[in-house]
Amino acid sequence: MTRTDPSKADVVLATDLDGTFLGGTDEERSRLYATIDANRDRVSLVFVTGRDIPFIRELTGDGWVPKPDFVIGDVGTTIVQGADFDTVPELEADIARRWGDAGDRVREMLADVDWLDLQPTPFRYRVSYYYDPDRYDPAVAERIEAAGFDCLTSAGTYLDVLPKGVSKGPTLLRLVDHLNIDPDRVLVAGDTMNDLSLFETGLRGVAVANSEPDLVSRVRSLENTTISRGNGAAGIHEVIETLTSLRGAAA
Repeated sequence: MTRTDPSKADVVLATDLDGTFLGGTDEERSRLYATIDANRDRVSLVFVTGRDIPFIRELTGDGWVPKPDFVIGDVGTTIVQGADFDTVPELEADIARRWGDAGDRVREMLADVDWLDLQPTPFRYRVSYYYDPDRYDPAVAERIEAAGFDCLTSAGTYLDVLPKGVSKGPTLLRLVDHLNIDPDRVLVAGDTMNDLSLFETGLRGVAVANSEPDLVSRVRSLENTTISRGNGAAGIHEVIETLTSLRGAAA
């Protein structure tokens, strides 16, 4: 399998995982993954996900799910590259500076919010919770933002406290600029509100058919965004095959 420099790829697919790249039936996923693997000299793959790097390493370990060239993980707060998932220090340094080792401060600030449950996984540059949507109070988001952070909710389940100005979309744009990628060659894909910032970049995008309604309502009017007919991987495939002639696209 030959890979190409992302700056020279015909298509750079920057995709969310759960519900998007991992969504759809086994047959639909296999078709997309086979198309990508058959064209790794022309298609560069970037995972843009809320998942952490150990999850990605395990996910791609058996060879069925294609290995990404880059991973923007932890909702935009981690950036790694290559088969060994090496950090991209030039980009992560800015994220670390924006965060300022604020984890303990955030947890203390939100300790009195009884409808938040802290996620058990420790993250370097974010603090993440599960929340009860029936008890959600927007005043908590205002408290978070007043303290100098960004607050992101998605899927009626997750609440992330992020460094100011850091999320999936802004981090992807920084990576695109860092690698000198032509923005017109990038395709973003997602399905939940934590993918909204990907579509707000102005890059070409596909919101897959199984996207949460709040996301669809926000991106429907965006000029460069398509709402796919297919769910998950099938939705990505129907768009990516229109961008260039790919080997195995109809397999």
